[in-house]
Amino acid sequence: MLDARANYWLPVDQYIGGVEHAILHLLYARFYHKLLRNEGLIDSDEPFAHLLTQGMVLKDGAKMSKSKGNTVDPISLIERHGADTVRMFTMFASAPDQTLDWSDSGVEGSYRFLKRFWKQLREHEALILPKMDNLVLSAEQKKMRLKSHRTLAKVTDDYQRRHTFNTAIAATMELLNAISKFSDKNDGKTDRILVQEALEFSVLMLAPIVPHFCHVAWQLLGHEGAAMDARWPAVEKSALIDEKMLIVLQIDGKLRSKIEVSRGITNDDLEKLALEDETIQRFTSDRSVRKVIVVPGKLVNIVVG
Repeated sequence: MLDARANYWLPVDQYIGGVEHAILHLLYARFYHKLLRNEGLIDSDEPFAHLLTQGMVLKDGAKMSKSKGNTVDPISLIERHGADTVRMFTMFASAPDQTLDWSDSGVEGSYRFLKRFWKQLREHEALILPKMDNLVLSAEQKKMRLKSHRTLAKVTDDYQRRHTFNTAIAATMELLNAISKFSDKNDGKTDRILVQEALEFSVLMLAPIVPHFCHVAWQLLGHEGAAMDARWPAVEKSALIDEKMLIVLQIDGKLRSKIEVSRGITNDDLEKLALEDETIQRFTSDRSVRKVIVVPGKLVNIVVG
């Protein structure tokens, strides 16, 4: 007999199934659910709040299946590279709703990435993060923190709304590359604090994909307990404020160069910088400038005669 528990559990938050389940399970589940609703036994209209139809896994261009004998033995891969590596490749190789073409070399690529990540963690000297709003940051440090929080915002959306785990992994990889470049040029305490924050974000963002790796990595960063039990970090709006902006420079409407300027720059100063740009000067040295059109925050178009 149905009671209040049915309305507590329904509708199911997320349904994940292959396209071959569209009739034998998904459609029949909806029919039966609507029958229960029409009889007044449940309140919800649909059995599932969200649907994700996963793609097929191919091997050498054919659907992977036991009947075709073209399956990949996960045990041997796990023994060679670890379960986390195999899971990372599976999630990274394709969006979940797209076809995945299996590649053994792709698994090895994921393994190399995790080795590089491990090296970054081992070379970093862990510390407890202070209150970030007490720090006075240079332009380079603000850029690093902007990258960290932009990545966190993107990955949060990739997990929560878009379900594109491959792009979440790719964004985290980009952040780790930025950390590596930043660490090569900086070694002060504030720099270490920013690297600590970025590494913590990276570990927590990858924890759903490579939980065993991130469990140990979280403790390397000076934390107790499991990364999976840690609170998901919050994006700080103040860190997302970019004091610089990229301006496109055009000659007669054609892109010729780009410059990075302060957001508070005046139109006159922006025009002056555009005309002083080396690339622009090559196009205007033997021609007269008839007009300069400034679109604040976007572009400068130089009309020549």
